[in-house]
Amino acid sequence: MSAQKPSLPQGTRDFGPAVVARRNYIFGIIRRVFEKFGYAPLETPTLENLSVLTGKYGEEGDQLLFKVLNSGNFLKKQKGDVIKEEVTPDDLLAGPKKVLPKIAEKGLRYDLTVPFARYVVMNRGTLTFPFKRYQIQPVWRADRPQRGRYREFYQCDADVVGTDSLLCEAEIVLMMSEVLNALGLTDYTIKINHRKILSGLYEALRAEGKEADLFVAIDKLDKIGPNGVSEELSAKGYSNDMIKRLFSFLSVKGNFHDKLTELEKMYKDSIGELRDDSGIWFEIVEGQQYAKSGFIRALENARGFDEIKKVYNYLQAFDFTQFDNLEFDPTLARGLSYYTGCIFEIKINNVNMGSVSGGGRYDNLTGAFGLPGVSGVGFSFGVDRLYDCLEELNLFPSDAATTTRCLVANFDVEGERAMLPVLRQLREAGVASELYPEAGKLGRQFKYADAKGIPFVLLQGSEERAQGRFKLKTMSTGQEQTLTLEEVLAVVQA
Repeated sequence: MSAQKPSLPQGTRDFGPAVVARRNYIFGIIRRVFEKFGYAPLETPTLENLSVLTGKYGEEGDQLLFKVLNSGNFLKKQKGDVIKEEVTPDDLLAGPKKVLPKIAEKGLRYDLTVPFARYVVMNRGTLTFPFKRYQIQPVWRADRPQRGRYREFYQCDADVVGTDSLLCEAEIVLMMSEVLNALGLTDYTIKINHRKILSGLYEALRAEGKEADLFVAIDKLDKIGPNGVSEELSAKGYSNDMIKRLFSFLSVKGNFHDKLTELEKMYKDSIGELRDDSGIWFEIVEGQQYAKSGFIRALENARGFDEIKKVYNYLQAFDFTQFDNLEFDPTLARGLSYYTGCIFEIKINNVNMGSVSGGGRYDNLTGAFGLPGVSGVGFSFGVDRLYDCLEELNLFPSDAATTTRCLVANFDVEGERAMLPVLRQLREAGVASELYPEAGKLGRQFKYADAKGIPFVLLQGSEERAQGRFKLKTMSTGQEQTLTLEEVLAVVQA
């Protein structure tokens, strides 16, 4: 029997030591910034019940969930193509939505935000609100693999729940900027918009299609272009006049302040038109009569402009100096259905890559789990895309992939025994060190250090041992110095 050729599932990857070390470099910077802003670490399980995950990401998101087939005794019930007792022939004819709940109750987590909301509800009696947490864990999506888009990838989330304060949104911008600057990614754009502004545009269109259809289509604007968005909206029932009016809103130009001011003016003009022709109707709820109209809803949505302005004012009060990197973008939609307020996205401008971060405000995500009225806001970095950007721009530090700082050379049995206490002292001093495990030629040991990117090799022959001194070779230059152990530590710790 021939050996099976090994392979990986599509959209997944192995990470060798050098890549893992560089990823840890990214994780370290993100973790330090999150903790600096008061966020505490949290982890949730790889598997979640499908009842937790479904209905939180929109229809397209639900289709990308990895479902896990029920295991254990359940599999014993299988007989042919029909699962005895669990799935009937009528179920099979009804399609996957009918069959799936009976054969799969769990799924791989799609993101870290929904599991976080589930955690908050289950542990609300022990948490102190506002509750700030960060998570750095892998997520899975049954998406079509391509550059910068994988089926298994890490997210680095930071969320705060239990407060409506827009100070949180401003601090998200500060954290985004600090992480990117620390990574050397200085040519970036942080885009910000508001779901109420998007809802207001829908109201101003007097649209008859679904509001979610509008969000999903706009969210694809940078991928499929205006013609693609127009075709998608037209297929969803939006008229040509509505689509033309939409693009008049989305095409405003200028800096952050100018675009916000112009769009707000256009929107308020449309509110006046709605007031003139909408016609108020009434709804009876629990014995109370409520007036509802497009005009009233438009007034509610106008608060989106006020909240964007407050975030901007907070940043000014923080003495934020990178407003050139901040853009008000009315085309930003963020497809996830749970967002209700400010939404964010980051684009690295000098790399052909999708967004490397995104997030937003969600006012009632915990409500799906029985705890309504708990507002939260958060964002996530996609580490795989950050990695690809740093690699393409050659921004990783030269020692980012280095785990060993100093290699102790091994001449012979006597020298090996003598160098073991030295190796211990190096490690106690915080210097990542290793002794070459076999006595042998120095050429082989130098090649080993080169291959691993080890910057220093420490040598002690019989002559140096008699003097209580060492030779320290700097691999990048080939320079050798004769030093005491104390001097060696000063050099390798620098």
